[in-house]
Amino acid sequence: MPLQNRVDPSGSIIAVPARGLFMGNRGGPLHNAARQIVRRQKNKSWIICLTEFKNRRRALMQPGLYTELFFLDEATALAAGHRPCYECRRQDALAFADKFSRAQGLKELKAPQIDALLAHERAVPPDDASRVIEAVQISELPDGVMVRQGATFFVVLDGRLRPWSFSGYGPQIAGTRDKGFHLVTPAVTIEAIRQGYRPILHPSATD
Repeated sequence: MPLQNRVDPSGSIIAVPARGLFMGNRGGPLHNAARQIVRRQKNKSWIICLTEFKNRRRALMQPGLYTELFFLDEATALAAGHRPCYECRRQDALAFADKFSRAQGLKELKAPQIDALLAHERAVPPDDASRVIEAVQISELPDGVMVRQGATFFVVLDGRLRPWSFSGYGPQIAGTRDKGFHLVTPAVTIEAIRQGYRPILHPSATD
């Protein structure tokens, strides 16, 4: 039986067998002694980590230690409200902080400041009016942004959509006139991507 440690673009933590390209955590243990998820977060520090770093090895969901979460790719993790880790992904974290700060018109935002802004975005309900986007606006979104239509998530690439799943992306589809799209990636992260941050995508995105 797979552990409940895979994250979808909405931030929900699901039990599925696939792992993905990145690991992460939300500041501490989210699980109980039976390795069941019992809380959404420990603190505001939601990070994206490498799955391998300095040959470290650890058993998953150890008592009292942070819950290891897994993401298909960085676009998925960013959509869920995470940001790059300053330890194992330092260069990416610095690049993200730079683009994030520029997008806010500020200089050198520190991790706690970025975490606070992302936490504010994560508090916006999924169906909030501020998240609604018209189909014609999708072509204006930068690559790596995630949107949702109903229960289906999509990543934007070259102004078109590729459906997301825990195992990868499906074939690219042309823009649609259908309504009912919502932004999933936090607005502040979208602006960081517009400034030039490039999320790492699963290889299936370019198949």
